[in-house]
Amino acid sequence: MTRKLIIYGATGYTGSLVARQAKAAGLDFVIAGRDATKLEVLSQDLDVPYAAFSVDTVAELAMALAEYDVVLNCAGPFAKTAEPIMRACIEVGAHYLDITAEFNVYALAESLSVEARSGGSMLLPGVGWDVVPSDCLAVHTVAKVEKPQRLRIALQVAGSMSRGSAISAAEIMAVGLLARVDGEIVAVPDAKTAEFNFGNGYVECYPLSFGDLITAWHSTQVPNIEMFVHVTGAAFPEGDLSALPDGPSEAEKTANRAVVVADVLGEDGSLASSMIDTVNGYTYMPLAAIEAARRVLAGEFRPGFTTPAMVFGSDFAGSIADTRIIDL
Repeated sequence: MTRKLIIYGATGYTGSLVARQAKAAGLDFVIAGRDATKLEVLSQDLDVPYAAFSVDTVAELAMALAEYDVVLNCAGPFAKTAEPIMRACIEVGAHYLDITAEFNVYALAESLSVEARSGGSMLLPGVGWDVVPSDCLAVHTVAKVEKPQRLRIALQVAGSMSRGSAISAAEIMAVGLLARVDGEIVAVPDAKTAEFNFGNGYVECYPLSFGDLITAWHSTQVPNIEMFVHVTGAAFPEGDLSALPDGPSEAEKTANRAVVVADVLGEDGSLASSMIDTVNGYTYMPLAAIEAARRVLAGEFRPGFTTPAMVFGSDFAGSIADTRIIDL
């Protein structure tokens, strides 16, 4: 039987990029979302079927998703869509993938892991930017240190955000400042800034609670993890987010590459640092998400909550075109 993929939220800025990449990759898939009118337009453009339904109830979702093997959720803010779709996937035995960086979604997936595993479902949030490169980079860098004790990951967010990403970023900031200390997630309201070099000298980075506080823990078991971000351009906009443009132009994406730096401190005081340099996040996102979906469709999965590096290996991030890992 042919394995089936459904992309939910396919008419949004990032969702449409993901759907177009799925088409370019030759996958057999269906696009979905709430708005039948928008779906019909994209369906005709891509020559793929569509399904219109909401995420209001798990029971209705389970009926809508029953025939699919893999659900790729691109509908943010994920705080509103992830839980019902995850629970519906668990109910029907489908695998759940999404492209979020929202901390609470990872905490949710982690909490549902046992339930998902018992039904054979995989919960794999974060198959795009940032978690694919940061998760794989964390594993790569941790391997260079004996008895690693502290992992710090810093993201450089350059250029403008899509409207959906800006709304999702507000969800990330709303959880407050968190870190993993001695294996546990704790609030760190007085967390300090830190300096990282993304290739053009050291810059000040601010603490932020990305989902990597959960994924990096599962992938590396380093007990102390901190996340930072350096923002340039119009990233993390303020004001009326609904008035933002759909997303960055092709020229903006070309001009702003994505960079992640990780450093690991060993028990003996040794330090290892590495950097991953790749295409803009909105270019990387659909490439990584659809490659992840393709692999899951082909049978690469681990039931329960998991991370990109755990299910696909730490070289997964580097398999995306124009991506390189540099040891510093």
